[in-house]
This record gives sequence, structure tokens and C-alpha cells, in this order.
Amino acid sequence: MTPSIEAARKIAKILGTTVGYLLDETEQENLFKDPDMLKRLNEIEKMEKEDKNHILYAIDGLIKSVKLKNIAAL
Repeated sequence: MTPSIEAARKIAKILGTTVGYLLDETEQENLFKDPDMLKRLNEIEKMEKEDKNHILYAIDGLIKSVKLKNIAAL
């Protein structure tokens, strides 16, 4: 017996993910393996656009800094 798409949607909602992820149709698999990261992203998503932009700008800067540090260590 094959579950209906509605059943798949309900399962995905309960698990806090998407139907695509359950069907292994996403490239962002690692994002859903870390519930703390997903929680943070959900909190950022709820914020006002300006606040969200400031946070993402800071995160982008930190990511670049870590990448440069790793390149320098080679």
C-alpha cells in the first residue's frame, strides 16, 4: 500500500521537514540533520527583513573569515 501525498505531508510536518527531504530529493540534507541549526534558521525567518539582513550579513562575514583562515592554514 502506498501512502497518499497528504499522509506524506503530515509525516513531514510532524518531523519538521519537507516531503522532498523524506523522498531524498534535496541537496540540503545536512541542514535537517542539525535540529539546533534548523531552530536558529526558523527564528531568523520570523524576524523583520532589516534584522534578518543584518544577521545574515554578519553570518556571511564570519563564514568568509573561517574560509580565509582555513586557506591560510594550507
